[in-house]
Amino acid sequence: MGIGQLAGFAGATVVLVGMPGPNNLYISLRSLTQGRRAGVVSALAVETGTLVYIVVTALGLAALVQASPTLFTAITVAGALYLAYLGLRLLRAPASHVDAGIQAAPLGRVFRDGVVVNLLNPKAALFFLAFLPQFTTRGADPGQLRTEMVVLGVGTLLIGLALDLCYAVGADAIGRRFRSVRTTSRRRTLVVAAIYLGLSAFALISAF
Repeated sequence: MGIGQLAGFAGATVVLVGMPGPNNLYISLRSLTQGRRAGVVSALAVETGTLVYIVVTALGLAALVQASPTLFTAITVAGALYLAYLGLRLLRAPASHVDAGIQAAPLGRVFRDGVVVNLLNPKAALFFLAFLPQFTTRGADPGQLRTEMVVLGVGTLLIGLALDLCYAVGADAIGRRFRSVRTTSRRRTLVVAAIYLGLSAFALISAF
């Protein structure tokens, strides 16, 4: 891979990864409602999911998903249902939890949810299935192709982490004002739940 090829990959990755999607919105929501620490944990969680994608790609399992539109649709639907689950869980939270605000979410659960959101994110799956292969060397042997995919995947992870941390810090700055506004915890919870459900609906629509 030449310098120009890598530069083109980096530029395109910044644009694609930086575009708002389930990952970015999850990180932003956690920072908005729970603070910078939760946002940073969410960013690390999302990129842990990216690390899983890199391993899957290196093992050649990505090609299996690419060859099966049904399997890809199933992953997309599963991601949409998980986002809906996160929204419904907020709506059905006990009154005591709502009164305490969604800040009560343990960081362990924040991390777990972030990993799952990325693993079931159709945008992330498409990135590794359709975008990364375009920057590999044509006619390369399987070993070289695998190495290039891993290198590009690690580059994606580093770029994604930098952008995710920007989302976390920026959303926390906005969230400080958001959390200081005199609105009920229930109203804030409804806003966050509505965003999750909206993302779920968008993912379902894009699956078919």
